[in-house]
Amino acid sequence: MCTYWLFCRTTSLFFLSHFLIVPLFAAESYSVKIERDVPVKMRDGVTLRADIFRPDALGKFPVLLQRTPYDKHGWGFEFAPKAARRGYVVVLQDVRGRYASEGEWRPFLHEAEDGYDTVEWAGSLPYSDGRVGMFGGSYVGATQMLAATAQPPHLSGICPVVTASNYHDGWTYQGGAFEQWFNESWTSGLAQDTLDREIRKFSNARVSANTLPLTRYPVFSLPSPGAATTTSFLAPYFLDWLAHPHYDDYWKRLTIEDRYSEIRVPALHIAAWYDIFLGGSLRNYVGLKSRAAADEARNGQRLLVIVGGHAGGPRHVGEIDFGPEADQFDEGETTLSWYDFLFKGVQNEFANGKRVKIFVMGLNQWRFEEDWPPVRVRSTKYFLHAQSAANSSMGAGVLSTSLPADEPVDKFIYDPANPVPTVGGPLCCDSAHLAPGPYNQSKVEVRDDVLVFSSAPLDHDLEITGPVRLDFFASSSAVDTDFTAKLVDVFPDGPAINITEGILRASYRDSQESPTPLAPGKVYPLTIDLWATSNLFRSGHRIRLEISSSNFPRFDRNLNTGESAARSSKIVSATNTILHDRAHPSALILPVLP
Repeated sequence: MCTYWLFCRTTSLFFLSHFLIVPLFAAESYSVKIERDVPVKMRDGVTLRADIFRPDALGKFPVLLQRTPYDKHGWGFEFAPKAARRGYVVVLQDVRGRYASEGEWRPFLHEAEDGYDTVEWAGSLPYSDGRVGMFGGSYVGATQMLAATAQPPHLSGICPVVTASNYHDGWTYQGGAFEQWFNESWTSGLAQDTLDREIRKFSNARVSANTLPLTRYPVFSLPSPGAATTTSFLAPYFLDWLAHPHYDDYWKRLTIEDRYSEIRVPALHIAAWYDIFLGGSLRNYVGLKSRAAADEARNGQRLLVIVGGHAGGPRHVGEIDFGPEADQFDEGETTLSWYDFLFKGVQNEFANGKRVKIFVMGLNQWRFEEDWPPVRVRSTKYFLHAQSAANSSMGAGVLSTSLPADEPVDKFIYDPANPVPTVGGPLCCDSAHLAPGPYNQSKVEVRDDVLVFSSAPLDHDLEITGPVRLDFFASSSAVDTDFTAKLVDVFPDGPAINITEGILRASYRDSQESPTPLAPGKVYPLTIDLWATSNLFRSGHRIRLEISSSNFPRFDRNLNTGESAARSSKIVSATNTILHDRAHPSALILPVLP
């Protein structure tokens, strides 16, 4: 079974099974007819290819479309016959420049137009009833969101799973820091098909046989790893990402968040705790609910938050067993139930009037909510305190709802040559070398460059459900540095389990578009977005906050020089200071459920 899902071809991409959505009708059962590599011409003449699974019967049926860069013979290939037997036409298409489709692969660039053209082609098939729904996760979710912004008339619903809302902040960067582990591992996996296509193109071309000198035979003269070149035939877009660290026009043309008002279809958003795109999935739901183009679309938004996503799961994620209820999920059945409700009027749980369903960790149970964030949560400040140094878990850092008084500052030295290592968290896409999810942070917390603030043991269960952020005051000896924050659940017997986390590159404190350096020694009010969670801190547990300046290799190291790690190898150490006194009331803001 696959250990991560982005490149998985033959197994369910989330290891999730048996969701408690049961069709409340006698399901149809058709025999299935399959058409392979059907050509679909795009507006610029490029041909994409799709496999079609459809009921072998007279009549017209709704179409379910998946557009994927991961090979159309992947997870959707298992889902398609099941859906066709249920009375759907299923179209699985390789996106531009991938596997059986023509063209050049550039992430995100052509998905709106190609998505529009494919939806309209699918909606006009002779056995289509004119309604097209899209489905799938991660980049396959991006193909849905981008297609929806183009408003193809036949598009009637989408089901994006664990995907982002902005391909700058929340995909390639976060808080101004480069998502190094994800970007490098994702592009490395994608590059295999690109390499295969290049080899096929050159090795069979007659012109290659006439090449002189023979050392210029195209396959062998392609740029090699580490070559001194400014281009890359395998992943030129990776260099584009490094060249555009700011939220500039390169990214604005691709954003979803700025275009919610252009989307006019209902959507089931499936997010996941510990998923690398959790923040974007939640923003997509909230943004479309308030800003979609029509009442039907605004009222048609639904949110399901599972546990795991790219981090695996569902029951066992990282070092935590989330119990038998976490196993009660099946992505394929959930997708079909959504479209049974949307296209066939089936009165399943999507018709119960509740917009949101979440998995509450710690409690390890599912719960319906009227909305997200839950309206009944209370935003509660947990202030940072320390009468002596808060460095490491052996320090004196305290987290409480009491206002700070006159307290000394806390300092640590951040050395980019010795960064705080990534231990679990929202990661993708190489779990064999860096495992995602919840893990004991104890070996991180013994470091002096990690400040640790802990509550007293709780005398009652306390549920935290909703957005989490850190508002704090800090200064640095450097012209730029990073600050990281991590919410941790400390068990009575010792393990300190990460719940959610975030990062801020200080030069981006005011704007993702126009970074500004720090004045060394100047105190700044700063905010770190830790995205969100739903976790029950049990009685006897402690709430903990970790603050540092690195989380490597999940994020690239800030060199503390004002220069990017994409262009420079010069590093300096920074002395970073956190203030938490009466004049600087630094606080972790938690959504407490009464």
